[in-house]
Amino acid sequence: MALHPQHWLKAMPGGLYCEPGGFFIDPSRPVDRAIVTHGHGDHARSGHGKVAATAETLAIMGVRYGEGFARESQALGYGERLTMGDVTIMLEPAGHILGSAQVVLEHGGCRAVVSGDYKRRFDPTCPPFTPVKCDVFITEATFGLPVFRHPPDKGEIAKVLHARELFPDRSVLIGAYSLGKCQRVIALLRRAGYDRPIYLHGAHQALCDLYVALGVQLGALLPATVADTKKITNEIVLCPPSAIGEIWSRRMGDPVPAVASGWMRIRARARQARAELPLIISDHCDWDELLQTVGDVDAPEVWVTHGREEALIHAIEQTGRRARALSLVGYEDEE
Repeated sequence: MALHPQHWLKAMPGGLYCEPGGFFIDPSRPVDRAIVTHGHGDHARSGHGKVAATAETLAIMGVRYGEGFARESQALGYGERLTMGDVTIMLEPAGHILGSAQVVLEHGGCRAVVSGDYKRRFDPTCPPFTPVKCDVFITEATFGLPVFRHPPDKGEIAKVLHARELFPDRSVLIGAYSLGKCQRVIALLRRAGYDRPIYLHGAHQALCDLYVALGVQLGALLPATVADTKKITNEIVLCPPSAIGEIWSRRMGDPVPAVASGWMRIRARARQARAELPLIISDHCDWDELLQTVGDVDAPEVWVTHGREEALIHAIEQTGRRARALSLVGYEDEE
C-alpha cells in the first residue's frame, strides 16, 4: 500500500521537512541537510551543513554569500537522481530564474513535487517549467488571486522602448530585482531588437557577470557610475527598485522611473514604488497559470506553501481535487 506524503513530509518551523530522507527543502534557518530550489534569499540561506541544488543555484549562492556558504555542497543536474535515506530526489526545471528547480520526491510508492517559486512564461535566461505528474503537488501562491492576470511581456517591453522614443532627453530607469528579474528584462529587451548598451547600478553587476559566465547572452552592459550619470541620456538603466527616488537616481537628471514586477498590477503598489511607468513583468505565475499548472501535473491533492492561499485552495477544490494550506513562514512576496 502506498504511503501518502502526509506521513513523511512535514511543515516545521524551519520549513518543509522530509522525515525518511532527513532533509529540509528551502529551510528558513540553518539545518544539517537542505535541498535548495533556487538562489533567492528567502529560499537559499547560508549556514547549512550540506546543500544540494543545481550547479547554477550553488554558483549564485557563492556570489551572494561567499564560497563558504555551506560546509558541503552537491550539484545536481536536471533529471539526475539522488538518494537520501529511503527517498529518491530529482530536480526538474521551474522556469523561475537561472538554476531554479522543482524538487521531485519519491517514497513509499508515492510521488510529491515541491515547486519552489515558478512561472510558465517564456524566459530567455532559464529552461522552462516542466510539469511532472504526481500524487501531491506543493505550490506557491504569490499571485493567487483572480485580479492577477499578467499581460504579455512583449507589450510591457514595448512600453519601455516607446518611452525612450517619446522622451529623447530622458533615460528610462527600470527598478528590477537583482537576481532573475534584472537579467530577464535585459534579455527581453535584446529579443525586442534593442542593441544599445544597457547601464547597470552597481548592485546588479555581480549577478549579471555570473549569468554571462554561465552562458546567458545579455549584450553590452556598462556601469551607471555616479561620475558618468550626467552623460547617460536617453538610455536604459537598471537598478534595484529601492534605488528609485534615492540620490543616485536623481543625479541622472529627470529619468522616467519604471518598476518591473507583478505587483505593478496594483495601482497603490505602483505609486508606492514611485513608478511613472509600471511594468507588469513577473517571475511568478498569475492566477490562470497557477490553475493551468494544477491541471497539467494532474495531482489529486495540492498543498499551498505561502502567498494568497485561500482563493487558490477554493478554486482547486472546485475541480474535485483536495487542497490545503501549509502556511510556511519566512518566504517573501518581493519580486
